Amino acid sequence: MQYRYPKEFIRAIPKSDLHVHLDGSLRLKTLIELSKEQKRELPSFTEAGLKEKVFKEHYAGLSEYLNGFQYTCAVLRDAEALERAAYELALDNFAEGVRYIEPRFAPQLNAHKTLSIEEVMLSVNKGLARAKKEINQRPEIKSKKEPPFEYGIIGCAMRKFDERFSQYYADFIRMHSHTPLRELYPVAALEVVRALVALRDEQGIPVVGFDIAGEEKGFPAEDYLEAFRFAHKHFLKKTVHAGEAYGPPSIFQAITDCHADRIGHGTHLFEHHLIEGLSEDEQKRYTEELAQYIADRRITIEVCLTSNLQTIPTLKKLQAHPLAEMLAHKMSVTLCTDNRLVSHTTVCNEIEQALAAFPIPPDHLKDIIIYGFKRSFMALPYAKKREYVRQLIEYYEECEKRFGI
Repeated sequence: MQYRYPKEFIRAIPKSDLHVHLDGSLRLKTLIELSKEQKRELPSFTEAGLKEKVFKEHYAGLSEYLNGFQYTCAVLRDAEALERAAYELALDNFAEGVRYIEPRFAPQLNAHKTLSIEEVMLSVNKGLARAKKEINQRPEIKSKKEPPFEYGIIGCAMRKFDERFSQYYADFIRMHSHTPLRELYPVAALEVVRALVALRDEQGIPVVGFDIAGEEKGFPAEDYLEAFRFAHKHFLKKTVHAGEAYGPPSIFQAITDCHADRIGHGTHLFEHHLIEGLSEDEQKRYTEELAQYIADRRITIEVCLTSNLQTIPTLKKLQAHPLAEMLAHKMSVTLCTDNRLVSHTTVCNEIEQALAAFPIPPDHLKDIIIYGFKRSFMALPYAKKREYVRQLIEYYEECEKRFGI
């Protein structure tokens, strides 16, 4: 049975986005303006031209999908540009009813000789804080008729890099010229997580989590254990891109070795045939036990439907996405955008796509939405977070009554 929900209801309910990349979520107009200001080349300087040549509705695969990041990352190596991008991301989210976001990005992609990792993080936080202050001055929020807007920042390390990725990485490689490149990846990851913890503890920036991003296959999360152990030791929460391009063992590793509190994507969780060295029966049992473990521990999976459809060639239609199996296993899942610009999507669109593809009754939809807040890495003390979540639940229930859901 398919359930119907008015678009106005989806827009009205309080929402979150726990998996959104800052450098994949610029306004197209902003990318063009910043490129002109910084005298950087683009394949086109019109929105229509960029949508035709770079930021498409459909991509041939992951490499074409990632092509646009060379342009977005290039303009985000300036403090004012970073502040602007973060500020606009918060406003764009609030405009569609999103009340909490956790933008993530790899500051080593933005840093260079005259812009440190610390300055990158401070600039992004400045933009988010400015937007939050403006939003929460609205009468309906000040009067507590509606829940306020909040945010946390997730810092990423890159699984792999070379001197072309950024000036920071080029300098890093040059300073370690006698070390094989592969051995530098975990060193850089540890460096960035140390910076994240210091910024949280010394500057009061709401850095709430650590992630490892980039090419998954061939670069297992276990290679970066020292960075994850440092995060774990210093009470910095962990989310790991896992199961996006590889199978169940990658997800298992993220949970058991890297102490992941959440999993980014998890798309290949049920692909038992990707497990090597086991019989088919053993593969199926392993996958089922892993799924049950994730469900039992309430390890939330950050599902990005549109992005997965655009980057996974074997995923031909949304109905084949493992979200259905995740829901059947009663897993904690939340719907996320991944990259608002690159994927041509919004939080509302991700929810609408899920509702169109799968039979999600009202109580299940409510669970999915509220999990986004409950399983967030919110910087508030736990008691304050509980109050905030209770306010969001009450507001959600008001929306249900208003729209007769």
